[in-house]
Amino acid sequence: MKRQKRIRSWEITSESVYLDRRRFLREAGLVTAAGLAAMALPGQLMAEDSELKTVQGPYSTDEAPNSWEDITTYNNFYEFGTGKDDPHKNARDFVARPWSVKISGECDKTGLYDFEDIIAPHTLEDRVYRHRCVEAWSMVVPWVGFPLGDLLKRFNPNSDAKFVRFKTLNDPKQMPGQRRAVLQWPYVEGLTMAEAMHPLTLMVVGVYGKTLPNQNGAPLRLITPWKYGFKGIKSIVEIEFTSRQPRSSWEIANSREYGFYANVNPEVDHPRWSQARERRIGAGYFSEKQPTLMFNGYGDEVAELYAGLNLRKHY
Repeated sequence: MKRQKRIRSWEITSESVYLDRRRFLREAGLVTAAGLAAMALPGQLMAEDSELKTVQGPYSTDEAPNSWEDITTYNNFYEFGTGKDDPHKNARDFVARPWSVKISGECDKTGLYDFEDIIAPHTLEDRVYRHRCVEAWSMVVPWVGFPLGDLLKRFNPNSDAKFVRFKTLNDPKQMPGQRRAVLQWPYVEGLTMAEAMHPLTLMVVGVYGKTLPNQNGAPLRLITPWKYGFKGIKSIVEIEFTSRQPRSSWEIANSREYGFYANVNPEVDHPRWSQARERRIGAGYFSEKQPTLMFNGYGDEVAELYAGLNLRKHY
């Protein structure tokens, strides 16, 4: 008997339908946020490749998002390989369910939480964010998630919680890139508490209205859109509140090139190339570059987080 081909949700819902949905909600205003919030049920996150019901979140850019193909086939996810197309090829059999996240450190409610328990109380938001990579390319992505700060508050961090440390799954059997000492595994990233609690900072569970593909960091990843892409830690298994600034994986690997803050700053060049201009993925290698914006264009929202900080020294 011939095996039937599995039809994935993104083959049913096209980019045009997704974009029309956003346009309809924005321009018509016929559906209230409260009515949409009632549809964002945690059970919709149980199955991979499922459609997600969302509300249109704040802060979205008006720029057109990149295509599904761009977003899911051009990735930095060294756990699955260092090539941009390696994650798409090597993450297909990655098992992202069941999943749990360890909460530890300076908070009242430590413990191991199932993925469903992490997601359940939160209304999923649809946000289109610009992203900038230190390799002078950029992308616009329609993420699905909820404010990280809303999650962190649930664990009652105490006054000693100055930073948040995140850790990626360490599983070389599933993640072939971890079989090589390209970085110190598991991957670790961190934010200040102020950055983590900022409403722009997103805990992501989906993209283009669908559950997050493996190569994009399933089932749970971080997005801080005013920072370079390597801060967006993927496949998160641990969140720790700490009094000391954590050392991130790229700091450990090469602190001269990759600092803790990683704020997009066109005035500070990477030691090996300029960061003053960027090229949009999908536009073609010979397309004209555009000026890089301070804080990736989110300066009005986040500049106050760094008042008095030397952004050339604290890069």
